[in-house]
Amino acid sequence: MKKSLVLAMAMALGVTASAYAANPFSDVPAGHWAYDSVAKLAAAGVVDGYADGAFDGDKLMTRYEMAQIVAKAMAKGANVDKLAAEFADELDTLGVRVAKLEKGADAVKITGQVRARYVDGAGDDNTTMRNRLWVKGAVNDDWTYTAMLQNTQDFDNDNGDEDTEFKRAYFEGKLGGLNVLAGRWDECTSTANILDSYVDGIKVSYGDKVKVYGMLAKAGDNDAIGGELTLDDNSRIYVLGAETKIGAVDTYVNYFKADEASMNPQDYDDNDADGDIDVDRREWGEKEIYNIGLGLDLAKNVRLGYEYMWGDSEYNKEVSKDGWVARLDYKGAGEEVGSWGAYAQWFDQPINCILSPTTDASTFLNEGGYEGWNLGVQYTLAKNILLDVNYFDTEAKAGKSEDQLLYVDVYFSF
Repeated sequence: MKKSLVLAMAMALGVTASAYAANPFSDVPAGHWAYDSVAKLAAAGVVDGYADGAFDGDKLMTRYEMAQIVAKAMAKGANVDKLAAEFADELDTLGVRVAKLEKGADAVKITGQVRARYVDGAGDDNTTMRNRLWVKGAVNDDWTYTAMLQNTQDFDNDNGDEDTEFKRAYFEGKLGGLNVLAGRWDECTSTANILDSYVDGIKVSYGDKVKVYGMLAKAGDNDAIGGELTLDDNSRIYVLGAETKIGAVDTYVNYFKADEASMNPQDYDDNDADGDIDVDRREWGEKEIYNIGLGLDLAKNVRLGYEYMWGDSEYNKEVSKDGWVARLDYKGAGEEVGSWGAYAQWFDQPINCILSPTTDASTFLNEGGYEGWNLGVQYTLAKNILLDVNYFDTEAKAGKSEDQLLYVDVYFSF
């Protein structure tokens, strides 16, 4: 053991060497340069010496022996971060958690997800890949920052269509008794059957068993479902809501308001000089929507959910201002390889009671919204690899259009 290492270890314990009158090692006599430090370490239980009663200070130690000394010093409260970093692997073998190092390593986390998708619908198919990288950093014990970079690739586009965007950037933290979310994020309120949209703004929530929340935000750029614009880029969005869970039952209620939402879109023929082109003519206006939902665990692995929604007036007079969604889930695909789940949905969602719902179905916003059903199954193929196959059958609320879509998705998480 080097002189500097012995002295550094002794000083790290924060106790003066003179507190110990003697040391137990025969080869470290009084007057030796390391006598006081070795005495201190021995009395503190940090060093034990060898079976023959000798300290053997000139003998080279193995990394494992040094890790044992570091571990004992840490247990005594010594500040040995640099040594702990150096012998982190050996300490891990000893089952010693280096809390400060772990905390430092967790200050910034990078995770990702890749979705490979095949879609078959209306006699056409499409293959795409979506890549997402999340970066999450700890600002302090109460606040974090999250950003997400997304790249999409269309393999069926002859031009090799590809797009990369900085999609999310937001802070989360506590302010007094409030939980605060601020920046740009993907707002999926409750089941997201009314609102699933990138927004720029702030959301505040309070409570545990009963949580209440409010949001003030602006719609993200070009928010669309199925290629149909549903919220103007400058539309302000307001949300108020509450949710709770009691035993096997959970429930929620929400109020939504958007200043510039799609109300009564339709197509018309502009008869320009180049021929007939269908141009989307869209009416924008203030839209208010209410919803209430109920979830119930019917039995082990079986869950039923129902949501009712209604608008405050009929923006499109051809369809109802009210809508609903029902969902049945069985089991669920988890981390265990071979685990699986199945689900079924039925929906009736006229344009009067949606802003930007979460769905991969054809929504027929130009024909008053959509109704139909969806069946799906998920299966864990391997660790962090999930297969999701689902089928949609929808038709327009105020028109003759209909569509059937089959999605095959494979998710890779890391």
